[in-house]
Amino acid sequence: MVIRKNLKNKYALVSVYNKKNLKYLCSNLIKHNYKLISTGSTGKEIRSIGFKCIDVSRVTKFKEMFNGRVKTINPLIYAPLLYVRNDKRHRKQFLSLNVPEIDIVVVNLYPFEKYYNKNTKEDIIELIDIGGPSLLRAASKNFKFITPIIDIKDYKKLIKNLEKFGGKTDINFRKKMASKVFKETSNYDKLIFKWFNE
Repeated sequence: MVIRKNLKNKYALVSVYNKKNLKYLCSNLIKHNYKLISTGSTGKEIRSIGFKCIDVSRVTKFKEMFNGRVKTINPLIYAPLLYVRNDKRHRKQFLSLNVPEIDIVVVNLYPFEKYYNKNTKEDIIELIDIGGPSLLRAASKNFKFITPIIDIKDYKKLIKNLEKFGGKTDINFRKKMASKVFKETSNYDKLIFKWFNE
């Protein structure tokens, strides 16, 4: 019999525009002893389907501002994403912050492309994702320790990898997912650049 309280808590940050397959993702992360950290609408959805999650604002000690424009842009979120975990000085600094150590970041971006030709200038500006790409890029830079997931299609791959490696992911999977993040965010920025120049 496994005594859960003796296991070290692991954390996954989940902040998604597209809520499809969220129940599958959350149930499997929890099964592998991950606690969930989330933002406003994603957190509400996670709770509505029966799971617990920690609000990002509880970690940062700041409420979401400007209609959600500022949620995750905070040192107490980026510290666990960027510190080098086998560096003793980094580790000491991180532990002094007393914040969760995030091992998985699941983010999909505002659908700028979907509304490219449909919205007014004022509306489409709000579909330029700032926090999402930043979270993903930070996690991807630190792929030696953190798993970034940008695509819903990769949820099953993530869970299979966790199952294969005892609740953790392997370096090859993390590197592959990081590469995908930089490809996708690059394409996202190119589309925004194109829109500005039109």
